Amino acid sequence: MPTIFSHALLPLAAGVALGRRRIAPPLALAGAFLAAAPDLDVIGFRFGLGYASAWGHRGFSHSLAFAAAAAGLLALSWRPARSIGAFVFLFLCMASHPLLDMLTDGGQGVALFWPVDKTRLFSDWQPIRVSPIGARFFTARGLETVRSELMLIWLPALILSVACYAWRHMRARS
Repeated sequence: MPTIFSHALLPLAAGVALGRRRIAPPLALAGAFLAAAPDLDVIGFRFGLGYASAWGHRGFSHSLAFAAAAAGLLALSWRPARSIGAFVFLFLCMASHPLLDMLTDGGQGVALFWPVDKTRLFSDWQPIRVSPIGARFFTARGLETVRSELMLIWLPALILSVACYAWRHMRARS
């Protein structure tokens, strides 16, 4: 899995790229939380859930169905999320998590289509180093992960969000 920081970055970068009128800062922050939230499933390790279980790490919480349900619950319970656009943004934020995880070079894949299909999936292209879980993050392996994410996630997100921001402001001046 990419680090929790990289998962949260994408919705924040999208908020900058699309602008406050389309994505209000509180909605971008909610998107960042939803994008990182699927990894809360690691708590299952403490309760004896195996990695390969549908309820384990990268299982149901990494599915598109779970992303839709979480975005829907937030849209029903939080006024700023009560529009189709906000729902779609929140769904995409949470769905970005398993899609990024599929690009990593470790783990057992992602149950993207759970509950219809419990198969764990990876992308054919896996350029991102998988992040160590827990204290092992603070090792040379964790540093490798951060390095790969800076080049493959952070830099492209920064370039795209700054370019969109600049384009929006140039258009507003003309």
